[in-house]
Amino acid sequence: MTIAAAARTALTPPPPAPTGAAGSGSVPDIVRRRLATLENWLDPYSWVVTAVIVAMAAILRLNGISSPRRLVFDEKYYPTDAWDMLRRGVEWDETANGPAYVVHPPLGKWLIALGEKVFGNNPLGWRFSAAIAGTLMILILIRVAYRMFRSVLLAGTAGLLMTLDGFQLVLSRTALLDIFLGLFILATFAAVLLDRDHYRRRLLRALKNGYDPSSTPKVPWIVPWWLLVAGVLFGLACGVKWSALFFLPFLAALIVAWRVGARRSAGIRGPLIAGIVGDLGWGVLSFILTGIVYLASWTGWFVTDSGYFRHYREAIGLNEPPILGPLLNLLHYHSVAYTFHSGLTDRHSSQSWPWQWLLLGRPVPFYWNGAGDCGAPSCAREILLLGTPILWWSFLPALGALVWFGIARRDWRALAIGTGVVAGLLPWFWYAVKDGRTMFSFYALPALPFLILAVVYVLGAIMTPARDEGAHPDRRLIGTVVAAGYVVAVALCFAYFFPIFVGQLMTYENWYDRMWLGTRWV
Repeated sequence: MTIAAAARTALTPPPPAPTGAAGSGSVPDIVRRRLATLENWLDPYSWVVTAVIVAMAAILRLNGISSPRRLVFDEKYYPTDAWDMLRRGVEWDETANGPAYVVHPPLGKWLIALGEKVFGNNPLGWRFSAAIAGTLMILILIRVAYRMFRSVLLAGTAGLLMTLDGFQLVLSRTALLDIFLGLFILATFAAVLLDRDHYRRRLLRALKNGYDPSSTPKVPWIVPWWLLVAGVLFGLACGVKWSALFFLPFLAALIVAWRVGARRSAGIRGPLIAGIVGDLGWGVLSFILTGIVYLASWTGWFVTDSGYFRHYREAIGLNEPPILGPLLNLLHYHSVAYTFHSGLTDRHSSQSWPWQWLLLGRPVPFYWNGAGDCGAPSCAREILLLGTPILWWSFLPALGALVWFGIARRDWRALAIGTGVVAGLLPWFWYAVKDGRTMFSFYALPALPFLILAVVYVLGAIMTPARDEGAHPDRRLIGTVVAAGYVVAVALCFAYFFPIFVGQLMTYENWYDRMWLGTRWV
């Protein structure tokens, strides 16, 4: 396939089958087109591209992961907690010889503990699970992009951009919780996207089998298996950090909007009212699964007697019945932890505000060491949580273009991508303005896949202008060259900053040359 041909198919879905094709029944062309979904998800080329990029990502995230051979930044908390959980079932305060008071759910630490169980209480054990989670994020993003854009070229671009992002790379090589949160949020979105396609396919099948929406207001019975899977995955996200809940109202609204749109496309009268009871019912069931999975993440706390606040009611002289008692104790624990989070306004040298994040206004230094033989009087070895600058500084223009193209084209993909960005960033603006809560740039990680999808969407629009059947082929070729040049620039920028993503030893001068924003990055 030539470059121009690849660009031509970048954002252009395959044409619908002609009227009267086998299995089409009497469904009008326009209805089949509007309800069309990706059918060739087993396309071998897409999986080859996926495998190559995921392999590249895994090598970058696993190679040299044991360096530095010491705890960096907040690793002083989570790997230690994970090791204690392996031995005792709960986090433990060795100094006080008692249960530790922690303010994040246990699942992320259990995942870190898996690596420690296999490789031991050492840097490889601490960080292995994070590297796998970061690699899986790239795998899921490629498949999400392929399903949304139906283009191997754009799907591969999405995966490559995340592979070459220093922000995601550093978090994939560090035993913090946010990489697991990002993985489960993206997986939840992927399940919601699959639910959208499943719902539309079922409606189209019902129409082909004789369902007539004009004669009956009843919506065909559709079991939303992927919506239930989304509930399970969202429960895993909440089991890592409570900030996953920020995505709940936005994803719920997106699901309802997609279902209403599908019913409207199928010709169902009153598409909002016609299926709203079923939408809400299945939504409630999905959220119940979320709650069950979340509580399951606290299993270690439930099955031991030594967890913090495990017997709070008994300690203050209240009745503690077998099942309700532990749940009430856990509720009290949550209340105390929520109070802690709400009142956390202490200033930190590495903190930043949400309006600085996409501008890379204050990256977080994870590790610094000036010792070593670098062939110069002064040396530097740093791990800096910094997004690849060319990529991150393109996010804001891409979001502006996303809004423009989304409105102009009435494109559901722009709505989906924008929803993920808003859910991942807007709540932090609220907390920053409302009470000045202490926050760090890595809180933006769950929004990162959607920011990258926004860039890829715009690149696809540049390569393939809408309704351009009469457009000159050179326009597509020029657009493709521009997009390819952008990806190459991101790759070169990533290579230049790679030493400070992984803590390579260099001269102090070479290190300072990479501090493009001066004291803001130092």
